[in-house]
Amino acid sequence: MLKLAAVLIALTCLATPVSADDEHLSVFVSVPPQKTFVERIGGNHVEVTALLQPESNPHTYEPTPRFVEALAAADLFMPIGMPFEAALMNRLRAANPTMAIVDARKGLSLRPLDKHVHEAAMDARGHQDHEDHAADDEHHDTDENALDPHVWTSPPLVATMATTIRDELTRLDPDHAADYAANLDVFVAELHALDAAIRADLAPLAGSAFMVYHPAWGYFAETYGLIQIPIEHEGKSPGPRTLSALIDRARAAGIQVILVEPQFSPRAAEQVARAIGGRVATVDPLTPDYIANLRQVAHTIAAAARP
Repeated sequence: MLKLAAVLIALTCLATPVSADDEHLSVFVSVPPQKTFVERIGGNHVEVTALLQPESNPHTYEPTPRFVEALAAADLFMPIGMPFEAALMNRLRAANPTMAIVDARKGLSLRPLDKHVHEAAMDARGHQDHEDHAADDEHHDTDENALDPHVWTSPPLVATMATTIRDELTRLDPDHAADYAANLDVFVAELHALDAAIRADLAPLAGSAFMVYHPAWGYFAETYGLIQIPIEHEGKSPGPRTLSALIDRARAAGIQVILVEPQFSPRAAEQVARAIGGRVATVDPLTPDYIANLRQVAHTIAAAARP
């Protein structure tokens, strides 16, 4: 169980404290929506901490040593494929070799991150213009084959994740198995209702595109038959030719709203919006209020497509 004193000391700087009740399971997750999912299944039998806070930039986030110490004392960690997790794993396994680590994406079909229209910015010889190339130089170490970690933007995938959460909590705490099973049933019913509502909103838009700054909505787009067009890709800001190609593509697709996240600068998105006579709208995939947030994202996309 918990090394309670170490956890309480290490978490004094965090938004989510560990309970003084050592009967609770201590669960760490990577992003705030996951925290919501585990709390919905675990109820008052769990204390959950998200590593990445809603205001944090996932490209630059790195947990502090104090945070790693707290994580190493937990009962369960459920990573989800965020960039910061790879460096964390070795430290975590060294600190607590027996800790339960379960990939939250277990059983899910994963997709690559969507790329911006890099290819459209190539000249006839297949070379980027100098300014576009220079804009990307500092990111050469980025994995071009990176998988998209934002699986939680698809309610059907979250339903599968919720079952994994139920199974792991039951394995660690079989005395409360009935509670975990009942909570799962309620949560999955809400996810099904959310999925049905989003499908009703977006069905008329099947096959159409929406533009985002950061490619966080790929699973959402795939689930609901849409096409996500990102401006940024793997931390890369577009150079002039790529930006021009994005503007042309937005015009051709009739895009009027560009979705931006509060964790990133909206400057490039605002440039595109001005060029197409559109606007930017802020949506946050890291918001803990998952169901209300997904409904709002669907409404924003649907409203932008109406004449």
